Amino acid sequence: MASVRLRGIKKRYGDNLVIKGIDLDIEDGQFVVFVGPSGCGKSTLLRMIAGLEDISEGSLELGGKPCNDVEPARRGIAMVFQSYALYPHMTVYDNMGFALKLAKVPKPEIDERVRRAAAILQIEHLLERKPKALSGGQRQRVAIGRAIVRKPEVFLFDEPLSNLDAALRAQTRVELAHLHRDLGSTMIYVTHDQVEAMTLGQKIVVFNGGRIEQVGTPLELYGHPANLFVAGFLGAPRMNFLPATLDGAGGPHASVRLAGGARVEVAANAGRVQGGARVTLGVRPEHLRWAEARTDGMAAGAGAGAANGAIAGTVALVEYLGDVTLVYVRVEGVDEMVAVKCHAGALPPSGARVALAFDPAHAYLFDDTGAALPAGQLAAQPQPA
Repeated sequence: MASVRLRGIKKRYGDNLVIKGIDLDIEDGQFVVFVGPSGCGKSTLLRMIAGLEDISEGSLELGGKPCNDVEPARRGIAMVFQSYALYPHMTVYDNMGFALKLAKVPKPEIDERVRRAAAILQIEHLLERKPKALSGGQRQRVAIGRAIVRKPEVFLFDEPLSNLDAALRAQTRVELAHLHRDLGSTMIYVTHDQVEAMTLGQKIVVFNGGRIEQVGTPLELYGHPANLFVAGFLGAPRMNFLPATLDGAGGPHASVRLAGGARVEVAANAGRVQGGARVTLGVRPEHLRWAEARTDGMAAGAGAGAANGAIAGTVALVEYLGDVTLVYVRVEGVDEMVAVKCHAGALPPSGARVALAFDPAHAYLFDDTGAALPAGQLAAQPQPA
């Protein structure tokens, strides 16, 4: 096992700078996930750690040792790719032990390593089969087993589950988590799937445009996103973003007015933003609820000048997903439909006029640069005598 230390890492292809200065520490035995959209640089950085891409600028240390100029085979790393890359004419046993055979490891040790890895991955019964007789999930386990037998200090996974169907991806995620627990090795996992990132990573590194946007635990990133990009990337459905204007700020709380006229209070410290400035209100779908209905069918307080949490809109689409239902609402002044995550119960039909409310403590404000404003709290409301 080994720690990984990156300082000022850059990568150029000619005049094109694709990795724009990465500083990152990965602790010994940690499971870290690189996540971001296609083309953000996460796989390129992984290949630089593996030695498959040259480092244009900066320093890489593995286990405290400089590795910029160390050959890939001598870095103590094993990589699992999206493509299984198994030899079709070899059995599972021979595929897993081939690298050891090339390294002239004694046959008894090869046998012990292969069978131990097969036991960990529960593929002992497949050792005499050839790849064409395996399912996609079984082939991926063989590819992982081929990495395990090398006893690397660092495992690198480059979108290894992309070729699997949804059910098999979920099952294999669980197996990878168990594998990390059993081996205790340092693992770096690249994916564009935020569900994989949230369920697998002890630490998540969010990439965008060749830079790191934020680093933290899954709960830290989900609950305290640093900016609009992180807030919108993590979460399914994504966070709702509503353009607004800052009405006023009083210490750890702020009042904003939405495009449709509704005024809402948010537990955010907007002291660095001037009144009248454009801001963005962010609310996750699970934190929206239906406002209290009146006899005329509209929510209490809905409409222009309404006090906190009454956002008027029209139901555009209802998606029934079994355990939850997603209701998409068109709101004046908001380009994208607002998603509301609901559980069982009476739901408004398409075309219905509704009003939405939310807990001010579960909302976010972002300034005109996209940076999140610090969390705050609303002043305590006076209790009736």
